Amino acid sequence: QVKFVQSGGGLVQPGGSLSLSCVADTTLFRLFAMAWYRQRPGEQREWVAHIRNDGFTQYSESVQGRFTVSRDNDKSTLYLQMDSLRPEDTAVYYCNYGGLGPGKPSDYWGQGTQVTVSA
Repeated sequence: QVKFVQSGGGLVQPGGSLSLSCVADTTLFRLFAMAWYRQRPGEQREWVAHIRNDGFTQYSESVQGRFTVSRDNDKSTLYLQMDSLRPEDTAVYYCNYGGLGPGKPSDYWGQGTQVTVSA
């Protein structure tokens, strides 16, 4: 069983920035891909960004050019830098460990963190 501790998020005005982090309690972190997903109220969880164990990244069209995913394997930590935030980015954000690719998550999820973009 892998445990995660997510932090960051909060309330920000449109156009602002926030950063999220996800610390994984596993020594195997560097071997597996990681991803961020989000879930808006009343909607299904959607894929946001994916980073392979070699650092290759992919983004959904809705966040491409505004969000940056990164990882620190020595700290077993995943990051998401979110810039130029929009009200439609408001959601609960989840990290995912060991998925097979964009939109193909594993069963290992962080606890989620709320991001609210509002004036």
